[in-house]
Formats: sequence, C-alpha cells, structure tokens
Amino acid sequence: MMYQEEDFILLSGLQHFAFCRRQWALIHIEQLWKENLRTVEGAILHERTHDEYFTEKRKDLIISRGMRIFSHSLGITGACDVVEFHASEEGIPIRGRTGNWIVIPVEYKRGKPKQDNADKLQLCAQAICLEEMLVCEIGKGYLYYGELRHREEVNITQELRNQVKELLKEMHMLYHKGYTPKVKPGKVCKACSLEDFCGPKLCKNISAAAYVKKHLEENGI
Repeated sequence: MMYQEEDFILLSGLQHFAFCRRQWALIHIEQLWKENLRTVEGAILHERTHDEYFTEKRKDLIISRGMRIFSHSLGITGACDVVEFHASEEGIPIRGRTGNWIVIPVEYKRGKPKQDNADKLQLCAQAICLEEMLVCEIGKGYLYYGELRHREEVNITQELRNQVKELLKEMHMLYHKGYTPKVKPGKVCKACSLEDFCGPKLCKNISAAAYVKKHLEENGI
C-alpha cells in the first residue's frame, strides 16, 4: 500500500506510540500537550541539531542536520536530527557531490538507553524513509544520548523493519478512526507529562462516558 501525502502522519509519533498508545493518541489525535522537565530538555537538545539549512563537510564526511524525510510506503513524514554521509566506493552518488557515499541516520535523545525498542524503532523508520528517498540500503544508524554523551550503534534489522511497519499500520487505523485507546496504568505514567490529561486510573476502571453517567446518576441529575 502506498499512502498519499494528505494521509501522512508524523514519524516522531512512532516513539510515542511504542511507549504508550494512549499518549500518542492524546498528542496526535486529540492535540493535547503539556511540558515537563524531560520534554523541555529534549526540545533543547533537538533545537541544537534541527537546522535544515546546515551542512558541514569534514574530509570524507558530510553532516546534514534537520533533513526533511518522508515515506509513501509507511505514510509518514518528519525530520532526521542528523544524517551522516561517509565517503565510500560501496555508497551511492549524491547530487552536487563527487564520489559515492554511505548514508547513516543519527537520532539525538536527552536521556540514556531505554529497556524498550521505542528509540530504535524511530531510527529504523528514518532509515526506511532515507532508503526510499535516496534509493539506497542502510544497515545501521546511531542513537546519541545526551545524558551519557555517547552514541549507540543500532543495526537496522529485518525484525525492526517489520515492527515499524506493523506499528504504523495500527497508527494509521487509529488515526483514521480518531480513536484514543485505553491502556493499562503503570509506573511509566508518573514520568508522562500528560498524566493529568490521560487519567490513567480511569482507564483502569470504566470509560470516561460511563464515569460521567455514573456520577450524574449518583447525584440525581
């Protein structure tokens, strides 16, 4: 299936979705947002990298920041924090540059490596976009963690690619329906800036509509 531009959803939402489907829906469907320390620190870190007019050449390395990307097969659009082009005979030609270049996406994160795959999935989706746009193959990328000041190499495996495709199918389905799913509350809710909007304890019990109806009935309204 190939998506049209009007059906594109934001690539950045993939990380939200992998972390919590309800958080993703509150942000991307219901357009709710609230800052906390983590989101502010993350925004500052990305602000330093997202200059789409910035390109730097260092010998056999070209660094591009804030590159706009998209994929018709995944139905997403977004931007890469950094895309590195490494001179190599095994790479691809780039318009306006001599020689061939290997393409490597680099995603910046404020904290440290997570136990889940959310960051890796986002990086993988960026790689798929770049492969479609530049007609190339990307075998690896990097996650740079600001708290550790260290980059972690990530292999763009077929398993990651399949997870990205399946999650995005579900995201498109929910986005088209305009549906905000319930989730099972957990410890991660305390770290979410949308906890007040989400009402995770309500998800644990009854729907918002049923809760309102019950409250009205109890008060004889």
